[in-house]
Amino acid sequence: NAGTEADVYISVYGERGDTGSRQLLRSQKPKKFLKGQTDIFAVEAVHLGHLYKIVIGHNGLGSGNGWFLDKVTIKDPLTDLDYTFLCHRWLDQGQDDGNIARELTVTDTSTFPGKQELELRREETWTAEKWKFQEGNTLQFYNRLTRGFICLSPDSRVDALGDKKNKYGKVFFIWMYA
Repeated sequence: NAGTEADVYISVYGERGDTGSRQLLRSQKPKKFLKGQTDIFAVEAVHLGHLYKIVIGHNGLGSGNGWFLDKVTIKDPLTDLDYTFLCHRWLDQGQDDGNIARELTVTDTSTFPGKQELELRREETWTAEKWKFQEGNTLQFYNRLTRGFICLSPDSRVDALGDKKNKYGKVFFIWMYA
């Protein structure tokens, strides 16, 4: 009794937006959402970029509407990437926590190359810039909108009215745009 006869809906979220709620109508199997079965659906949508979460659930109607969902895998045909969303829980008003919808985040970070690239860039940037934050250095942040400075001193003081001609040895300007 882990399958469902209820209508199942999914919303897919990516870096460029979401699909909105879509009913999963036509499986490649003759009868959908049976226990132990993998169903495959085609969902048409604009390209959402890298996916990060889904919301999946059912309407709770029909006999035996409770459903145990193991996982959802979405294949992006443009990038040929697979996104996996693990659930391994009941969507059933009488089981588990009683919820018939779940919000699932992408679980396999290897399918999210943007995250790995971002982490690599962060490490490279820190390696190149960490010398600015060594003991004895002073940082000044300039806001072009207010034409004001914020000065972070070596002794941990913060001066919101920092002077361009700071008496500390090394002064670095970081331009902040609003």
